[in-house]
Amino acid sequence: MSKPATKVSGTKVPAPKRPAAKAMLTISSKNYSSWSLRGWLLCRMAGLEFEEKRVDIDDAGQRQELLLLSPSVLVPRLTHDGVTVWDTLAIAEYLAETMPGVGLLPADRVARAHCRAVSGEMHSGFHNLRSALPMSLKARHKSFKIFSGARPDVERIKTIWSECLEAYGGPWLFGASPTVADAMYAPVCTRFRTYAVELEAPLAAYCDTIFAWPLMQEWTQDALAEPEDIIELDVEF
Repeated sequence: MSKPATKVSGTKVPAPKRPAAKAMLTISSKNYSSWSLRGWLLCRMAGLEFEEKRVDIDDAGQRQELLLLSPSVLVPRLTHDGVTVWDTLAIAEYLAETMPGVGLLPADRVARAHCRAVSGEMHSGFHNLRSALPMSLKARHKSFKIFSGARPDVERIKTIWSECLEAYGGPWLFGASPTVADAMYAPVCTRFRTYAVELEAPLAAYCDTIFAWPLMQEWTQDALAEPEDIIELDVEF
């Protein structure tokens, strides 16, 4: 317990503050869990020091989420300064609010609104893309044929990227540094690589920017070292 405040020569000396507990981010498989990747990138972009807690992929609830059978409130989940936040977009907004100087959102009001809009679209949409092209950083499917239901999702993402890169000049979606939007779309870059989705040169260059990102390289290295496999997601297409 902290010692009570004492008085020295009539001056009240405040009791020393107890150090804040280290933040904790609960994630799942680095190979398969796109939402874990997004939450982890956001925390690292914010400069947050945190411990990783990993939910095993054999956990029944988490396996359902990874197999796209049900949503999960398990990952990502951030505990920080007495607050628990789950859901990737909620984590993004929490970090942007509590750490406004780190640049998770663009400084310009119009760009900031645009960033929120495309991030929200990624968060709530593209369900056919998720089911047709599940994330697996280890896998490569060079002859993969995208079924018709997912093609509009792919084209819409290409349009979003093209508009952002043209409007803000790249190399990131909103200019010279990564924002929430890049964390939200980074897993899509891995999907496009895994399933050999053809991209025009500016979009391929954007994916190269994501893959060259030191944070992304760190995550990928850990993902490739994971021993676990989910057979249902690793079938030969």
